[in-house]
Amino acid sequence: MAGLLMRIHCAAAPPAIATGYLKCGGSSSRRVRRMARLASTSAAAQGMAEISKKEKEAVVTERAPAALGPYSQAIKANNLVFVSGVLGLIPETGKFVSDSVEGQTEQVLKNMGEILKAAGVSYKSVVKTTIMLADLADFKAVNEIYARYFPAPAPARSTYQVAALPLNARIEIECIAAL
Repeated sequence: MAGLLMRIHCAAAPPAIATGYLKCGGSSSRRVRRMARLASTSAAAQGMAEISKKEKEAVVTERAPAALGPYSQAIKANNLVFVSGVLGLIPETGKFVSDSVEGQTEQVLKNMGEILKAAGVSYKSVVKTTIMLADLADFKAVNEIYARYFPAPAPARSTYQVAALPLNARIEIECIAAL
């Protein structure tokens, strides 16, 4: 039986090894799939090594609450800004602005804006957000406030109800922005 030439491509791989060809005979398609999987895993690992070699920069501002643990307010890497989960805390006191989801949402987005500004970007640069809510019933109220901060086209977004948030917050939002 004639051999089959199969082209594989791995977007995570550096350009030099991103595309390759595997040749196989009739009954070895499992072997080809395994080799392709190994190639993409190896390429992804090499791609991650490339990322770790590049410099990453912590973003820090006193105009937003300090991180509550061993993490940064945000990290700049590979032309992106990764903003950690933000709570509705007043930066100067470390206390929640209010007990309401509306008050906390407004403060979360103000805090996020300060972190984005410290990173050299704005709400317009945000490409993805993740919202974590203590109660999904707050979805509509959060949307009304959220829509005022993000101009069209709005970023991609995921929203989840979670079992608990730090300090018993009602809402936490994280985002990714393009530099």
